[in-house]
Amino acid sequence: MPATVEQPATAATVGDLMKHPELQIGDDVMVDTAMDIMQSSGADHLLVRDEDGRCAGLLTRLHLAPFQARSWYTERTPVRDVVLDRGPFATVGMPIAAAAAAMRSRGLDVWPVVDRDGHVIGLLDL
Repeated sequence: MPATVEQPATAATVGDLMKHPELQIGDDVMVDTAMDIMQSSGADHLLVRDEDGRCAGLLTRLHLAPFQARSWYTERTPVRDVVLDRGPFATVGMPIAAAAAAMRSRGLDVWPVVDRDGHVIGLLDL
């Protein structure tokens, strides 16, 4: 719809382009379980929640690469102890241009979108 005096054009926001997060795990899940979930689902990433349900970060295959040997250590290491991409996260009202610039500067393909309380409400995948 073209911009008019009654309806001015608005810039696209993260909320316009985000999608529903598919896979989420708690930060107390062990690394070997996270690897199994990723492998069986074919996913490249998992959203990680803390004990309060807030977004703790995004776990990718790259973050799990050091654990591929599957030693006793992977069975006893919770995801919270893995170095993963933590906040800040995108918000619904953030302009897409700003979000895209932030993602490029941080080298992210996917970025969690959170509400005011830090709970995941979506994923931005540019």
